[in-house]
Amino acid sequence: MKMFCLTIFDDHFDKIKKLGYLPVGLGENIKSDKFINDKTKINISKKNPFYGEYTFHYWLWKNDILSPKEEWIGFCQYRKHWSSLNENKSIKTLEQLSQDILKEIPKSLREYESILVEPFYVNQFRFSKFIKKNFITMIKEPSLFFNKEKRNIKFHFDMMHGKGNLDKAIDLLDKKDKKDFLNYVNSNVFFYPHNMFICKSSDTLKQYYNSIFPWLERCEKVFGFSLEGYGLKRIYGFLAERFMSYWFSKYTKFTTLPIIFKDLNEVD
Repeated sequence: MKMFCLTIFDDHFDKIKKLGYLPVGLGENIKSDKFINDKTKINISKKNPFYGEYTFHYWLWKNDILSPKEEWIGFCQYRKHWSSLNENKSIKTLEQLSQDILKEIPKSLREYESILVEPFYVNQFRFSKFIKKNFITMIKEPSLFFNKEKRNIKFHFDMMHGKGNLDKAIDLLDKKDKKDFLNYVNSNVFFYPHNMFICKSSDTLKQYYNSIFPWLERCEKVFGFSLEGYGLKRIYGFLAERFMSYWFSKYTKFTTLPIIFKDLNEVD
């Protein structure tokens, strides 16, 4: 398995190498030339504040970095790691983290074509947060107070990243995905979060890239880059997060795994 671990901290290189992963440095704080980064060849590294980890995915896509025979390609982050266990453990050292993260694909999962993070249920937000973020919508449609099924992906995106923005983006999708993705966000109350996934083949990964990047580029003409606030500034990454969940669940045989939340800044 080839696992890319993405970070924005220059001093994480050795820690990631000790985990057995490939260190990827993103953003302006990365000065070391030891990292794999998105600033060489064909790139959109300047869009990193808006695209997040997808500037690295773009770099992989455009520069044909992965060989056709590449198998089991994964992505994790300096604060989020794939777990080899199905239990929560207290991790205090890098050595403990290294023992508990995924190093190879178990035989029981090798029949699958992709692996996603366990689902995040958007309708389980604290009641007060729904009111704080979307008071007018909740008042206009009182059933949202009682019917959790109506608090779907679409409702959650409107609440967190601007009302109507997801609809505007979906209108720009290719015909083969527009209807199905619209149905997906309106009928599901969960998605697979964090833009983390593992692909069985580079061919599948390229197919995903061929779908998502032309769409995000079209979205730029609508949303631009004069974006303020975390929920809006990173809109391309948030759109990708929802589309990734849809795409892999539609086009691949997938399963899920838990992740470990542990910041590399907190371990030695």
